[in-house]
Amino acid sequence: MNFIRILAIATNGFREVIRDRILYVLGFFVLLLVLASRILPPIAVSADGKIFLDLGIGAISLLGAIVAIFVGTGLINKEIEKRTVLILVPKPLTTTEFILGKHLGLSGVLFVLVGTMTTFYFILMNLLGITYPFQSLLIAITYILLELMLLIAIAMTFGVFTSSILATLLSFGVYIMGHLSKDLLELGKITENVGIERITKTLFLILPDLERLNLKNEAVYNILPNTGELINSLIYGVLYIILLLTITITIFSRRQF
Repeated sequence: MNFIRILAIATNGFREVIRDRILYVLGFFVLLLVLASRILPPIAVSADGKIFLDLGIGAISLLGAIVAIFVGTGLINKEIEKRTVLILVPKPLTTTEFILGKHLGLSGVLFVLVGTMTTFYFILMNLLGITYPFQSLLIAITYILLELMLLIAIAMTFGVFTSSILATLLSFGVYIMGHLSKDLLELGKITENVGIERITKTLFLILPDLERLNLKNEAVYNILPNTGELINSLIYGVLYIILLLTITITIFSRRQF
């Protein structure tokens, strides 16, 4: 595995996504927060700071997820449809290098996007005089980035064996259910139906538990989990990304173009 070739694929993918005007998402985010800063005070005299904190970090997470899924599902399919994959995956470039490069490239875009949104988020809160737990929010946003990298891996896994539309729907399904997996498990227990309980347990075991990476509410109240839990969640996210990329590489290497 050649890291220079991986970096070349990543750099090319980064530029391609930027050229696709994906950073217009940033303009929407800025507009949303500016409008919120004007609208919130009249309707929430004492709670506007808390609402603004929730809105800002929630928008960063949601917009990042939308970009990760919509772009991630098309990363491989776009190359297949254009037949450029026949040029990109000859020797000496391997399938592993190609997949890792694509994942790294989109991850780089999201790092820039989330980093820019976060910077504006903090600047605007300072201008508005809103008190906020800087360190806690920064840690929560770090885990948002980890979740987005996991979503890219999910989107790419579906994208290598289905159409872009189906892969997008499946990825959003995993995103939603990944945040509700514990609730699904509890629902299965409440029904007291053996069949439903088995299904919910299977879904809980297979689907990534994205709530482990969701620290938004805790960060706003400055009550993050202890260091041990944070490290466990970090390891969980990284291992899941590695697993999904391994599956993606295996499926892609067996495809006939």
